[in-house]
Amino acid sequence: MENRKILKNKLYLYLTEFFAGMSLMAVELGASRLMAPYFSSSQIVWTIIIGTIMIAMALGNLYGGRAADRDPNPDRLYGRIIIAAVWIAMIPVLGKYIILLISGVLILSVNNNFLIFAAFAACMVIFVFPLFLLGTVTPSLVKYTVDSLDDSGSIVGRLNAYNTIGSIIGTFVPTFISIPAVGTSITFLIFSGILLALSLTYFVSSKIFIKKLPVGIALFLIACVLGHSTSFAFWLDDLTYEGESVYNYLQVYETEDEVVLSTNVLFGVQSLYRKDGKLTGMYYDYAMAAPFMAGVKDKDSLDMLVLGMGSGTFATQCERFFGNINTEGVEIDGKIIELSRQYFELPDSVPVTEYDGRAFLNASDKKYDVIMVDAYQDITIPFQMSTVEFFTLVKEHLNEGGVMVVNMNMRSETPGNINDYLADTIADVFDNVYVADVKGSTNRALYAGVEEDMLEAFDKGVSEEDDEQLSAMMAKVRSGLEKYEGGKLIMTDDKAPVELLGMRMIDEIIEEEVADYRKIFAEEGIEGVLNSL
Repeated sequence: MENRKILKNKLYLYLTEFFAGMSLMAVELGASRLMAPYFSSSQIVWTIIIGTIMIAMALGNLYGGRAADRDPNPDRLYGRIIIAAVWIAMIPVLGKYIILLISGVLILSVNNNFLIFAAFAACMVIFVFPLFLLGTVTPSLVKYTVDSLDDSGSIVGRLNAYNTIGSIIGTFVPTFISIPAVGTSITFLIFSGILLALSLTYFVSSKIFIKKLPVGIALFLIACVLGHSTSFAFWLDDLTYEGESVYNYLQVYETEDEVVLSTNVLFGVQSLYRKDGKLTGMYYDYAMAAPFMAGVKDKDSLDMLVLGMGSGTFATQCERFFGNINTEGVEIDGKIIELSRQYFELPDSVPVTEYDGRAFLNASDKKYDVIMVDAYQDITIPFQMSTVEFFTLVKEHLNEGGVMVVNMNMRSETPGNINDYLADTIADVFDNVYVADVKGSTNRALYAGVEEDMLEAFDKGVSEEDDEQLSAMMAKVRSGLEKYEGGKLIMTDDKAPVELLGMRMIDEIIEEEVADYRKIFAEEGIEGVLNSL
């Protein structure tokens, strides 16, 4: 190893540690964005990602230490870094196909906890190996940098400091710079290129040729050509818009009659706009009962707040059908606000604040006649907007006679489901709670009022409505409206297991949707399933 002069410069070894730590965290954050459009970005998925990466790092540390003691040849370490770099570069090329393949197999064979098993299997297949290789960096570098026991503590501490600083930068750069600017796929390629350049510097300066180097460069270039696509829904070729924000994967597509926003390729529609001005046929129509309950026909103007504005479907409908509503919204994702103006015709007269819904209420003293809560994140509601403390805050921001309306997704008849928890929690805060199932969907609309006469106000307002379409819709709502008696399933800031409750609902939905395919799979195998598609 006498001609490895670059290793005599400890700064290069520290830079190796720095870039290894930076790339590891970048891959972890990239993993969450790669998986979110398919499995959500819930706490469950994050737990799986972090746990899987910690397993990979622990195994890498063990193997790296033993390998360095057995054969302290730095060529092997930088060869492993090349392999890790190439693997990371191929993630944008093959990762989404692997995720769908694993999901397709497990959806036919797993009855419970599909989200956990599918996300864990995808993480193990896609991310464990390259992060295992990066986990060998620290123990190997300790072998090359410690000259004597006299300075071993300070050198190991310095290595860990460089790794930590790299990890910090690798946390912030993808989240705030590379992913919003160029997307998840190119972020993987950027950090793969950094690792490849690191190894290239080592081998070129040492005048050593190994077959891995040209092969790695060739595969990296192939990945750059094939893996730069930002498309997660690769089976669709007619999307109006597809991109990423700090918070979400975003997809907009159009039909002859509608414009649709989705933040997850596997779990449905988040917002919808009707080009012909008609009602959507979705829960937004049911939510329009809330202004009637708040006396919209008896007031010169009615103030309404939408928490979780999305693309503004509810606000747009209310602006269209009610002439005396002053609407404002709160939406945490600034990119969605842009899309709402560009594709969904949200009027400029409707102000939207880019902020978290609960934080907005904490910072505002204004009161409203109607507050709509529609803050679903992927497949579940954020826990901080599902608790007694949150709904108490909403109640404090309602005027006399005010009404809160909540969209509750993933309706179920199984006792103890997420909607039971939400409804019981709301009923613990509001004395007057009514629910109505949205026909033809898994949604349920919940109305909570400050005053007891909210139904009388609703009936009076609807009787004065001139629009036949809206009157018919309100008649449908009224026929399904039921008073809700609260139970004991209360969620608080200290305990709100919304992710686990949402996961149970996903299992129920999958069970219902794929029951026939599972039967075919059990009888005829995968060939039978493919023939039935």
